[in-house]
Amino acid sequence: MDGRIRLLQPLLPAFVAAVTARRDHLDDLLKAATDAEPDQALTVGAKNYRRLFTVGDARHAERHGRANIRVLDESTGRKLNVTFTEDASFWQWAAVEALRHTGLRCEELLELSQLSIRQYARPNGEVVALLVVAPSKTDRERVIPMTAELFHVIATIIRRLTRNRRGVPLATRFDKYERITSAPQPFLFQRTIGQRTEVINPGTLRAELAKLSDALAVEHPELAGCRFTPHDFRRLFATDLVNHGLPIHIGAALLGHLDVQTTHGYVTVFQEDVIRHYQIHLAGRRAARAAREYRTPTTTEWAEFEEHFDKRKVELGNCWRPYATPCEHEHACIRCPMLQVDPVMIQRLDEINEDLITRRELAETKGWLGELEGIDLTLRFLHDKRADAQRLARLGPTDLGIPVIRP
Repeated sequence: MDGRIRLLQPLLPAFVAAVTARRDHLDDLLKAATDAEPDQALTVGAKNYRRLFTVGDARHAERHGRANIRVLDESTGRKLNVTFTEDASFWQWAAVEALRHTGLRCEELLELSQLSIRQYARPNGEVVALLVVAPSKTDRERVIPMTAELFHVIATIIRRLTRNRRGVPLATRFDKYERITSAPQPFLFQRTIGQRTEVINPGTLRAELAKLSDALAVEHPELAGCRFTPHDFRRLFATDLVNHGLPIHIGAALLGHLDVQTTHGYVTVFQEDVIRHYQIHLAGRRAARAAREYRTPTTTEWAEFEEHFDKRKVELGNCWRPYATPCEHEHACIRCPMLQVDPVMIQRLDEINEDLITRRELAETKGWLGELEGIDLTLRFLHDKRADAQRLARLGPTDLGIPVIRP
């Protein structure tokens, strides 16, 4: 399994980018084809299509008021049901994004509903979005703080489900383990196919991810031969957490593991990280933890906990290091993976970039080779941080539609 995760982890960024690009392309194609006349030529991206409208489509539109949108891909000669394909690509994207940002089990993901969204208001007015995960394999309920990316995914799902509706429609879900059908709930991962609306089942989710992997391999040769399963994202999530400095007991809490040894089995540690993370940091921290640390916190301790989040605010944004852990990167924030740059500070990043380029020119003139290497490393991290900040800026504000209890 470690070998499999080592193979998939370097491919994950390319896989996610390809999934997002595919969803966006099919969304643009659906919008263009919806307004097109029969037999009209369409160009979306770098591909050429032709709008199809058969006698069957006309008959279906006459009976039901609308028909599936179909096009002909002129590069391959294949007919494409854009309505169905775009819907499938959206839920494939939503599943990939939700799984990789939460590390949820397949069953836990499919049990998420609009009622799983919570918010915690801090005394200073800051609101933290939370995702409540219902008890599953270990009967352990847990709460996951939502990142901006996960926030965007959940909001996008809700917006899609509430198109032309006042709220998320109610659906039932059959639990194959307990052999019961749930009461109607506003489940997030529900699809309408034809006249039926049902929650996606685990077998369908695995099959959709397999089909997605095969489809992407056609246009992206670097992804050929690799298939992502729902549980792969859970292992990748655990590996990414621990390899970026998160204590393993906190990772175990996020994953819903009762024993940190279970989390240890999920984490694929690369050779250069073994000594640094496990022999020194994790082993020492785990041995030092006492049972009294798990008691109910006092008022003073809770105030210190909230103060920690205020201290994580830095010039460029927020530091996401865990509670009660010091800065392990000697405040070199640009190089630190824990720094999340606020999109409003992109201009400040540009100023830092110009300053670094000036310093690099001076170091090159003086022959300071060690300085050159350090500046180049900082510039590489700065460009990555800028790209992340720009992506967050494109997401914009999102409304999760959190339900409220009416008197």
